[in-house]
Amino acid sequence: MQAARERAAARGHEPGVRRPGAKPALGRAQNPRRRRWSGPGVDERDPQPLGRLASRMATQLGWSDRLANGQVFGQWTRLVGEEVAEHAQPVALKEGELTVRASSTAWATQLRLLQRQLLAKIAAGVGHGVVKRMRIQGPTAPSWRKGPRHVPGRGPRDTYG
Repeated sequence: MQAARERAAARGHEPGVRRPGAKPALGRAQNPRRRRWSGPGVDERDPQPLGRLASRMATQLGWSDRLANGQVFGQWTRLVGEEVAEHAQPVALKEGELTVRASSTAWATQLRLLQRQLLAKIAAGVGHGVVKRMRIQGPTAPSWRKGPRHVPGRGPRDTYG
């Protein structure tokens, strides 16, 4: 190494000074404005896990509330249990009020009794404040009202037999 330096000095080259058109030495950047390697420490340019990037993007774009609402519908069976999920389906979630439709009036009554426990399970699974109250509906009965005009009265009762 010393011999190479002596030969370069004999030719008129000074150490540390580059000739025009010469390639840069290893480890030096070609363009001073170019970004350098991030190094061993943590840097924002380092690769990030996809989940962290997605949650950061959802927060920045204001999607967090909608994603939390979607989790209630997407994870309904896991949140409330298989038996309840068989007989009750979430219909709407607006301003913290979850509307649930039951398969029968008996299940609607049962859900009203279990409402406090269901709210606790949903809060534990999705987060507090996403669902604040539940509105439970029974099954919808068929409407016998047809057309724009209607005659008041009892309507059809036992007309099938």
